[in-house]
Amino acid sequence: MTEYIILIVVIAVLLLGVGGTMLLQRPRGMHGVRRSRARELDLTGSMPKVEDKTSADTITVPPPAPPGQRPAEPQAPPKPTLEKPPPSAGRMVRLRARLARSQSGFGSALLGLLSRDRLDDDTWDEIEEVLITADVGVAPARQITADLRTRVKVEGTRTPEEVRTMLRIELLTQVETEASRSLRTQRHEGRPAVVLVVGVNGTGKTTTCGKLARSLVGDGQTVVLGAADTFRAAAADQLETWGGRVGAKTVRSDKEGADPASVAFDAVSTGIEQEADVVLVDTAGRLHTKNDLMDELGKVKRVIEKRTAVDEVLLVLDATTGQNGLRQARVFAEVVDVTGIVLTKLDGTAKGGIVIAVQRELGVPVKLVGLGEGPDDLAPFDAATFVDAILGG
Repeated sequence: MTEYIILIVVIAVLLLGVGGTMLLQRPRGMHGVRRSRARELDLTGSMPKVEDKTSADTITVPPPAPPGQRPAEPQAPPKPTLEKPPPSAGRMVRLRARLARSQSGFGSALLGLLSRDRLDDDTWDEIEEVLITADVGVAPARQITADLRTRVKVEGTRTPEEVRTMLRIELLTQVETEASRSLRTQRHEGRPAVVLVVGVNGTGKTTTCGKLARSLVGDGQTVVLGAADTFRAAAADQLETWGGRVGAKTVRSDKEGADPASVAFDAVSTGIEQEADVVLVDTAGRLHTKNDLMDELGKVKRVIEKRTAVDEVLLVLDATTGQNGLRQARVFAEVVDVTGIVLTKLDGTAKGGIVIAVQRELGVPVKLVGLGEGPDDLAPFDAATFVDAILGG
């Protein structure tokens, strides 16, 4: 009996040894493996904390909303505040003092010469020279001098006030023009007005386009901008910045060097679809001596006219370039039929006589003048205000 018990114990021990060895050799990655209860539970009997190794960022979960209250919705980023430009009316009057400071030398010299007791040939030569130096041009200067000489002979005595009045009348006669200075920027025949802005590099063409958009928005009009200067990505960026400040949409190409005519066409199409009041198309600056570039400018205008008419072609001239600006103007006028002149930098070293010269040369009026670097320093040209600023009155 004892022998049987010993045999049973030995067999049990052997079986237990074999079973333990099999458990130790069982693969750890197999499904169905149960961890010991002691490893699964911590000392408090709760489940162990599992650390998420997938992300180093801490995710903050907002606290639940109180019962009966809807959870707060995420707030959208605030929209940029649009600027409200002042209307264009009266701008030149407000900027008159700035214009007078830059032109006072021209007017003062003429008043001083005409106020002399004796006006001999040498004095009249000086008067003509002052006019030519002020960029009036040789032919207009001679005409003004001859007219003033006749007035002096007829009227005789000259008090300072009479001299000023006489000179004001003569300058107004030269600056005034029969052509209308108004900009055709009103929506008509169920379509927006289309304005093409042209000029050489460095005249402030893109800036003028942006300032004009501000002025039109200030007058209550809706504007679409066309960035057809595709040779300079900075020009399109600059125009888009101007438009973004006042809520004007800018149509541009994502590809540098794209066809300018195509961008202009898309801008006009967008303006028609959105029922805008005005479409302003900024073109690439080009040298007036480069025939291929000038031909391309003509193409831009022709492509736009496949969709609708071009109402204005504004030529931007740097007033400080004097007679060189006139040579540029002649070539542009031959290619795109210029309807108006924008003179920029007239508040700087420019001579006021360029207004007379460019109108006489092209037969088209000066419609806008740039009188400073500020965003609202582009003003509709007014002849009387301009002449009074020259004379310091």
